[in-house]
Amino acid sequence: MTQSARKLRLGAYMSGSGVQGDSWRHPDTDTDAYSQFARYRHYAQELERGLFDALFFFDNLFVSTDPVALAHSPGAPRWDPVVLLAGLAGATKHIGLVASVSTTYSEPYNVARAFASLDHLSGGRAGWNLVTSTGGGENFNRDDHVDHAERYERANEFYDVVTGLWDSHADDAFPRNKATGQWADPSRIRTLDHRGKHFRVRGPLSAPRPVQGWPVIAQAGSSEAGRELAARAGELLYTAAQDIEDARAFYADVKTRALKYGRQPEHIFILPGVSPIVGRTQSEAEDLYDSLLSHRDPAVVLNALTNYASLGIDLGSLPFDAKVPLPEHVPETNSHKSRQKLLVDWIRREQPTVRELYTRFTGGGHRVLVGTPASIADDFQHWFETGAADGFNIMFPSAPVGITSFVDLVVPELQRRGLFRTQYEGRTFRENLGVPAVPNRYFTPRDVASAAPTGSVDQPAETTAAIA
Repeated sequence: MTQSARKLRLGAYMSGSGVQGDSWRHPDTDTDAYSQFARYRHYAQELERGLFDALFFFDNLFVSTDPVALAHSPGAPRWDPVVLLAGLAGATKHIGLVASVSTTYSEPYNVARAFASLDHLSGGRAGWNLVTSTGGGENFNRDDHVDHAERYERANEFYDVVTGLWDSHADDAFPRNKATGQWADPSRIRTLDHRGKHFRVRGPLSAPRPVQGWPVIAQAGSSEAGRELAARAGELLYTAAQDIEDARAFYADVKTRALKYGRQPEHIFILPGVSPIVGRTQSEAEDLYDSLLSHRDPAVVLNALTNYASLGIDLGSLPFDAKVPLPEHVPETNSHKSRQKLLVDWIRREQPTVRELYTRFTGGGHRVLVGTPASIADDFQHWFETGAADGFNIMFPSAPVGITSFVDLVVPELQRRGLFRTQYEGRTFRENLGVPAVPNRYFTPRDVASAAPTGSVDQPAETTAAIA
């Protein structure tokens, strides 16, 4: 991809509970989307109107039993993201559909089958966010969370098994020849026979090979092990970055690491998370943010930041104007290492008050931008053109209003600058990203006409994407 053709990528970060941002009590925020599919159908169609590359669902396999979080944080209930995206596949035509599914508390065969099916259901728009999970062992026959190093070791093997299963039969493995009675061509089907440290999987997969070869692989870890997995496997990388120099360093590091795996750096898209509060004027944007903050629950947000930073200090018990105390030694978490480091490094560098920490970060530690379409586009353009990002994962402050405001105000400004598409480029997620379908590692293409006589194979019905 040439520099002149390079376009900024936009993903939408969505919550399976339906609540966007930390201000769930704000009048503009839906609170019933976790049970009302029509809400998500509207969100997805608005994002597609804005020509977003992807709709991304993060997920957790546990419900916090912390009294503050349980009583006041809208983390649950939530949709299973794969089930929700199956519904949205029929309600959209172009946008990529990305679901987080854990490699720590899942099995490769089920995951390979689900995403291959979703890729066909959506006409080639599926994406898998390969995550190791920040917790959940208590729901999967454990008393603790799997150790960080073991989680990433397992994730690498998991990736090998899933992609091997996706390649376990050729695209033309099923001739369905009524004249001869041949349904499948055994020479075009491969038994995986994987036997590793964590998994024993024979295969082949019982679902057809994905439309895209493989669904797009997303990844969200930024620890040392996370960066290595991102360089090896990730195509959409979701990160948290507050400082542009740190973002540039991460960007250069991961893309350099990718070279040793024989990958093309331009086929990896790094998307830091950003929560934009957009107003037609700066004053309007600041008023909107003040309104959002007035409906935030400080105890919940500070509790989340306390947990992310793992300081051993209850930030919610401190006066707003007190300096955030930072112990000389902060024990490293076994859960979200990169997010902890981001917060601790920022606190150490900026020495903020509790109020400054509270207003600077979302509960998840992502950057907040308050401004006009022009000022937000200025920020995006600067990060994009100076090697800090390939685009952004947008964390809307509310839904549906926050989504519609961004689509109506910021997207046209990015288009006016030539930074963002004015129409979708192709049919599949990979085509819209400008990356090729993944070839089968085991089977080379052959002349389909030679595999079955003309007219002997059923004509395919319209795809879901064409019907939507």
